[in-house]
Amino acid sequence: MPRKASRRTTTARTLAGTVLTVALLTPLATACGPETPATAAATTAAAAPTTTTTAVPTTTTPTATTPTATPTATPTATPTSTPTATPKSPSGRNYPLVDGSTAEVQPTGNQNYTARIIHNGAVLATLETKNADAGLDANDMFVVLSIDGQVHSWMGGAHQGPGTFKLAGGWTAKVTKVGELHYRAQILGLDNAVNATLEANQHDTGAVANGTYIVLTAGGRISAHM
Repeated sequence: MPRKASRRTTTARTLAGTVLTVALLTPLATACGPETPATAAATTAAAAPTTTTTAVPTTTTPTATTPTATPTATPTATPTSTPTATPKSPSGRNYPLVDGSTAEVQPTGNQNYTARIIHNGAVLATLETKNADAGLDANDMFVVLSIDGQVHSWMGGAHQGPGTFKLAGGWTAKVTKVGELHYRAQILGLDNAVNATLEANQHDTGAVANGTYIVLTAGGRISAHM
């Protein structure tokens, strides 16, 4: 009895396994059967992998565009202030000269002065004190610009050096030639002592000695006037 029961149990398990096997073989047989066009299409559609398209954002590189400035109006420079002519120094003065020209005197600083000899609007010559009197010979018109900005002029009365000459005011001038366009004049007093020395080196020079105006040229001409 125990053995029969055991066989039955085995048979039941075998049948169950058979049923399961048949059930499993059925879809396989269906899949392996002949395909109709519709079935093939359906099968292909089912077997085809579904491709998911992911939208990839397109990065657009911005192109730099140079803006073109269109002026609405032509700019006009507007000065902040209106320039004015620089006025002459209050100490500037004009002196009439003996030949009809004019000496325009202006201070240059450090107690020095400049004098422009002007005739018919043209500047003929310029004198400048540099911590000493100045003088020149302008076509036999002699002009002295003193260290205090005063102007004195006269005509003629010149002596040609080298040599020793009597001058106005009781002075004596001993003129010597030093070099080309270079003359020296020693101004002697009544006792023949040297009271002043004029050096005309490449340009004329002048001096004031106790109210006497003296000019020595680079060519050796000397003249004096009171």
